[in-house]
Amino acid sequence: MLVANYYSNKDIRLEQRPIPKIEKGECLVKIHASGICGSDLMEWYRLDKVPVVLGHETSGEIVELGEGVNHLKVGDRIVASHHVPCFECRFCKRGQETMCKTLHLTTYDPGGFSQYIRLPEINTRLGVFQIPDDMTYEEASFAEPLACIVRGQNQVKLGSGDVVAVIGSGISGILHIALAKARGAECIVAVDISKDRLLWAQKFGAEMVTEDANAIGDMLIGKTGQKADIVILTTGHPDAVQAGFEAADEGATILLFAPSDPDTTVKFDINKLFFKHDRTITTTYANSPNDLKEALNLISNKKVRVKEMITHRIALDEIQYGFNLVQSGLESLKVIVEPNRNSNS
Repeated sequence: MLVANYYSNKDIRLEQRPIPKIEKGECLVKIHASGICGSDLMEWYRLDKVPVVLGHETSGEIVELGEGVNHLKVGDRIVASHHVPCFECRFCKRGQETMCKTLHLTTYDPGGFSQYIRLPEINTRLGVFQIPDDMTYEEASFAEPLACIVRGQNQVKLGSGDVVAVIGSGISGILHIALAKARGAECIVAVDISKDRLLWAQKFGAEMVTEDANAIGDMLIGKTGQKADIVILTTGHPDAVQAGFEAADEGATILLFAPSDPDTTVKFDINKLFFKHDRTITTTYANSPNDLKEALNLISNKKVRVKEMITHRIALDEIQYGFNLVQSGLESLKVIVEPNRNSNS
């Protein structure tokens, strides 16, 4: 089979490997769609792990089952969690599945930017979900990134009537905007330095947009009489984080949804934060299988219109072009890789 082996953002090599052999309790999946995630381009995060086959926003078809797998059948259209919690440790029992040590040890073999993947026993047992009949493979590949959004918004209890600021309008920001709209947010303001991204933000539910993060508070006060109840930061840039603190109203929650580059620090006035009356700063990482199920339902019910977010569909032998698109951030919103499609088709 063909795989895309990642060495750096500018060095992704197509290589041939044997199709993985499955064992008892496992399954083999033919990948039909695999989204390129912004985290796939975080070179600093994986310098000590390369070369590696990336790709975790996948959907595909089961083509082989190991002994003892009775809840699935060959031909099933599925999405699969690449990280699966144990559901037994203290973190899982508190609903903090993404802190589970097992979750961080589980993954695909080799990765979604390949024609086939082997799902280990625990992933096969706990992390495989059927794709609804009315959903395409490319739509289903959004289940994983949308599940991360679901977990973040559940964490901050975003709901009807909230005033929301989303700082950063790449695909994560757009998904946050779309889900906040579906949950009944009263007003959403989107921020990005790219005018093109702000057009996407408006399309998917932002009532107001700006290139100046420091203008958020005044814009919201002018429209709603208050600052933001929920501030979502999909960028870890220190200036954006500072602006997010300033945009938060009293009693607000600030969600740090993205990491920063190594050694990045943010200075803030503790008293200013303290005397703003119970403002909360929180983070979320990844998602759980339950988040994935909720995301699939949102996509199936057209609450989040993910198909309209796809700007590029490419074959596996075009993946370097896809990474270049995502890294530039100028032409693309979501790039979907179709590993089993010929680039000429």
